[in-house]
Amino acid sequence: MGALSPAHWAIIALVVLVLFGSKRLPEAARGLGRSMRILKTEVGELHTDTGDAPREL
Repeated sequence: MGALSPAHWAIIALVVLVLFGSKRLPEAARGLGRSMRILKTEVGELHTDTGDAPREL
């Protein structure tokens, strides 16, 4: 039970390609990148927040 071998990664990549298709894959990757960037920003703000009072949105 260790890391995935290159054969496993190839199978995962093939399944993702079949599920999303070659035309929608770049769009899905961009969406995932945006989501990760937002998550990283929010986590950073939580770490720098002093916790005095909750901020209103």
